[in-house]
Amino acid sequence: MPRQARIDAPGALHHVIVRGIERRKIFKDKLDRFDFLTRLGKVLSDTHTRCFAWALIPNHFHLLLRSGNRSLATVMRRLLTGYAMGFNQRHRRSGQLFQNRYKSILCQEDNYLLELVRYIHLNPLRAGLVADLSKLDRYPFCGHSVIMGKQANDWQDAAYVLRFFADQDHTARRRYKAHLAKGIEMGKRPELTGGGLIRSSGGWAAIKSLRKADIHFKSDERILGDSDFVDEVLRASEKMFYPTMHHCFTSPLDDLQLKSPRLRTTKPVAFRLQIVQI
Repeated sequence: MPRQARIDAPGALHHVIVRGIERRKIFKDKLDRFDFLTRLGKVLSDTHTRCFAWALIPNHFHLLLRSGNRSLATVMRRLLTGYAMGFNQRHRRSGQLFQNRYKSILCQEDNYLLELVRYIHLNPLRAGLVADLSKLDRYPFCGHSVIMGKQANDWQDAAYVLRFFADQDHTARRRYKAHLAKGIEMGKRPELTGGGLIRSSGGWAAIKSLRKADIHFKSDERILGDSDFVDEVLRASEKMFYPTMHHCFTSPLDDLQLKSPRLRTTKPVAFRLQIVQI
């Protein structure tokens, strides 16, 4: 069965997950991690891509990004190719470092941004890399420490996240940390890694019951959002998809206006959707 094309839109929110080939380590030491973060910061700055959350785990990493003036595919190609070459040179190895295809999920911001920030930033704790939240506050390889003001960089938009909690940083950080603490008991949250509508609605059995009552849902593993959001994105993508391998097509959608500000941007909601088949 052919792989589904990626969906990308300038200003859209993406949860990106990249794993090592055969789940092997892609970060062996601190030098690897710092090298990756240096490359990440440069690529994000060059492409005006905003980052709201991130976490490095030995065999994978998570990013929560908003597309800028370059496609997500371009951002990830630059990041992964450069890092893999450096990693192989440092560790005197050759061959593929990452799984064939990274996972990118187009997300409905209003409903899921804070949930995804929490999910991503709790990853080091769930992986046993830190013992508790107080240790996570100062863990240098996760965006949580930047939001808490213990680490600093010039490419993570911590202020944007904090403003959801309060106008004053001190109050916002206290409320944000309480929000994170509530997530510890929630576990791994598989509904936040794509096709979430089906899972969060109680699975296929629950969906089938709703359909019998003439209540219909739309879901897609590439998209995290409510039924209306998924339907809008898929209808837009269907107008523009050309099933040609190794090519990227972009063109403006004819006066497509989302019914609500599901993709927050600094410009009107009308946007250009990009479908990438790689």
